[in-house]
Amino acid sequence: MTPDELQPLISETSGGVLLPCWVQPKSSRDAVAGLYGDAVKIAITAPPVDGKANAHLCKFIAKQAGLPKSSVDLDSGHTSRRKVLRLKGISRNGLIEKLCGE
Repeated sequence: MTPDELQPLISETSGGVLLPCWVQPKSSRDAVAGLYGDAVKIAITAPPVDGKANAHLCKFIAKQAGLPKSSVDLDSGHTSRRKVLRLKGISRNGLIEKLCGE
């Protein structure tokens, strides 16, 4: 996954940066696994039960972005594998750098 691939996916709004995700729960490890259509594919170890996967996803992305957990919210997709996360306290380019490991 390159910064050029992420650039059109991530949008910056007045309320924060929006990150579209495709979540693969019950994975063997937590990882940003590349792209899935027009979203970032994220594998997480938590099962999709009682909101555990959503909470784990927010915690994992906060860690990847170097943000506190309270800065990452689930904007949409509470019961779907397709989700949109809202990140506060980071710029679009800052998030792209963190996700691409640069």
